[in-house]
Amino acid sequence: MALVPDEAPPTKAPPPVEIDPRKAEAYWAKTIRLMWITLGIWFFASFVVHLFAPSLNPIHILGFPLGFYMAAQGSLIIYVVALFWFARAQNKIDEEFDVAEE
Repeated sequence: MALVPDEAPPTKAPPPVEIDPRKAEAYWAKTIRLMWITLGIWFFASFVVHLFAPSLNPIHILGFPLGFYMAAQGSLIIYVVALFWFARAQNKIDEEFDVAEE
């Protein structure tokens, strides 16, 4: 009885897929647009919200001023939601152009 199971022979990687240059250009155009939208969300959550935090402080949520809440917790929540949204949107783009991972 062998202590190490028999390994399957290594398989060859499939050859790279040729893609139409126009299709590749459209793919990258959508990917870059998504990237800029995500960076815009990041900029808004990182700078704009914090810039207006003092004017948000008269509004209270659970006893905390809204400016403090957005600086301490809100921006982090926005980042996490934006990451999941980005991954989902990128997967849709990948599936649309048949370059999705299996």
